Amino acid sequence: MSTTLTESQPSVRHPSFREAFRFWLKLGLISFGGPTGQIAIMQTELVEKKRWISQSRFLHALNFCMLLPGPEAQQLAIYVGWLLHKTWGGIVAGAFFVIPSIFILWTLSFIYAAYGNVPWIAAIF
Repeated sequence: MSTTLTESQPSVRHPSFREAFRFWLKLGLISFGGPTGQIAIMQTELVEKKRWISQSRFLHALNFCMLLPGPEAQQLAIYVGWLLHKTWGGIVAGAFFVIPSIFILWTLSFIYAAYGNVPWIAAIF
């Protein structure tokens, strides 16, 4: 079976842990929003541009993630992280998929709580 996978995926490239870490951090910063957009970004970046995972494997993983309860986009990120770098890859992918958004929300909440009475700040929120 490994020869079949190798033959059908000649362009799949294995990234370094550092490269994957930077990608998950970037994804966490730019993918604020719903799972459809997050999954589309992962598909474009991981399959088409970076070629870290094949299209068939990505879709197979996505199908399983959609069957499982919970956030499928985060589950997919954790799976791809695990696939690339085993346990630490999954932990980093899962953590950095949500941590940047948490800090963005905390920052926006602080700004609103501290300066919400300023008219132009109130207009933004």
